[in-house]
Amino acid sequence: MPESSPPVSRPGTARALLWTALSVILPGSAHLRAGKRRAGTALIVGYVVLLVAAGVAAYLMGDATRAARLALRPNVLLALGGSAVVLALLWCTVVVHSYVLLRPERSGVLARLTSVVVVAALCLTVAAPAAATLRGTYIAHDRLTSIFGADAPDHPSSSEDPTAVWGDRDRVSMLLIGSDGGDNRYGVRTDSMMVANIDVEHGDVVLIGLPRNLQNVPFPEDSELAELYPEPTGFDQLLQDVYQVVEEDPELAVTPGVPNPAADTLKDTIGYAIGLDVDYYAMVDMQGFEDLIDAIGGVRIRIEDEIPWGHRGDVLEPGVQQLTGQQSLWYVRSRIGSDDYTRMGRQGCLIQAVAEQVDPWTVVTSFQDLADAAEATLETDVPLALVSNFVDLAELVPQGSMRTLQLSPPQVSTAYPDWEEVREMVAEAVQEQEDAQAAAEEDATSTPDATETGAADDDAPDEDADTSEEGAEDEESTEWQDWSGSPSASPTTPGRQVGDEPASLDEICP
Repeated sequence: MPESSPPVSRPGTARALLWTALSVILPGSAHLRAGKRRAGTALIVGYVVLLVAAGVAAYLMGDATRAARLALRPNVLLALGGSAVVLALLWCTVVVHSYVLLRPERSGVLARLTSVVVVAALCLTVAAPAAATLRGTYIAHDRLTSIFGADAPDHPSSSEDPTAVWGDRDRVSMLLIGSDGGDNRYGVRTDSMMVANIDVEHGDVVLIGLPRNLQNVPFPEDSELAELYPEPTGFDQLLQDVYQVVEEDPELAVTPGVPNPAADTLKDTIGYAIGLDVDYYAMVDMQGFEDLIDAIGGVRIRIEDEIPWGHRGDVLEPGVQQLTGQQSLWYVRSRIGSDDYTRMGRQGCLIQAVAEQVDPWTVVTSFQDLADAAEATLETDVPLALVSNFVDLAELVPQGSMRTLQLSPPQVSTAYPDWEEVREMVAEAVQEQEDAQAAAEEDATSTPDATETGAADDDAPDEDADTSEEGAEDEESTEWQDWSGSPSASPTTPGRQVGDEPASLDEICP
């Protein structure tokens, strides 16, 4: 039965519009004024419940990682956009109905016209945030689905436990590619190649840097490229040319039919060459790299010696600098007065700086700029279902140790690399990090007084480590001087590693 209520006198046009405007702020208030008590009470209660739910959601979203995980899930984005539209339509209905209940029974043409304009403006006020939300979520959904790889049927859901989602894998590897293409050159050159091997539980990382001029690269067995370039001589071009060779002839791809056979083949080739299962790749166009850095507000880094950059004689001054995207690009690319291996070292330092400074809140607050920049410059085969889990890994990384192993001279001859020795170096670097983590966990569980005894134990290994590092430096300095002819006992450029043992980026990056 329709709601019964005593007759209520209707206000004039001006007051009816004021009550209608109040219904934008407090839905149901105009219904109460019109004598519709049950409807007005229901609307107010529903509004309060909605506010409480929004407050709870805001509280839960206060966790930066949870907020980033939700922002990177397309189904959540679509649900958010759809909910905003439904809520706006209901709200507009309440606004219009509020005026209908209170409008004067008789009014002049001017009053009716004014009422239509005011009510329409109120509806637009309600609808504008919903339209912005819908547009933002749609664009974000489009960016995510266009950037990240399709989900395989057997991929676990990103809603699972962040560590359990990797199954029985202790570590996951990703090939980071810096590509360089342009109108003034043919094809694409992969100038920067680095494998990040990450411990999924603790966030420890080994960065394996590969010079672009490595030769005699072996290819996975039974592949078309392995038949075309058999071992022991292997590939008769440089490592940076593998991408373009497959780009020109996709039938040579290790795995045909993938979206980017050239990048996928480079991933499999590097994994085979260094003896690691490389799971995914992420390729960033170097010219667009600056947009990604600008999207996160720049990156803070310490510069030891001035670095020439640009084409007008500019330099990056020594000291702690907040680099823009353009300056960051030159920081990792400049070879003036240096070489490929020096800039490889700086690339590792920049990766460490970004990993330490970019937190999940940055992903959330800069999401639109990051998405726009990524769509134009980033290509990856990371499945969409795992994107939010990589956010969890990114949060773990600053808490773990980050070490670098550069497969560059003097430890590796780029012209005649010993790939068996390279695989041993890589395996030892990863195992060393695993052993250190296991020893740390064993000390933490076996020490009776974790505060006092743990502190004493921490001091002892540091002294041993310092001693071994000094001995290693003495040995490495001779190796460095023999190779470089430099009077310096060891390289002074940031991030430059020498020797078969992986080096901590905390120690070699200023």
